[in-house]
Amino acid sequence: MTGETHDPYDSGMRVRREVLGDAHVDRAEARKTPFTEDFQALITRFAWGSVWTRPGLDRRTRSVATLTALLALRHWDEFAMHVRAARTNGLTPDEIGEVILQSAIYCGVPVANHGFAVAQQVLNDMENAA
Repeated sequence: MTGETHDPYDSGMRVRREVLGDAHVDRAEARKTPFTEDFQALITRFAWGSVWTRPGLDRRTRSVATLTALLALRHWDEFAMHVRAARTNGLTPDEIGEVILQSAIYCGVPVANHGFAVAQQVLNDMENAA
């Protein structure tokens, strides 16, 4: 050990920016208030700095797991955000579609139906922005 310490917040902010993009993180940081500041620090430190930085799964696999969980829980805004992140992490639109199709069996057809609509809009927006 070199005496260096691992700061989960700094690592989390780095990964958060790599996965979600600087523009998204900058917007979230700009909306931070004294009321939400602790929550933003929590997700940066724990979700991004302690879980997304672990070596056990690559980012593509973490994206698949995240998309599935967000579909199952019907968290549509976060699902849209993580469709973008999944593209950043290397998933193709066809692979994202496969995740949604697989989720239809375990999470329900109505969830998958809405998931396809949300993902299609995100993918269209990303294509139009390119």
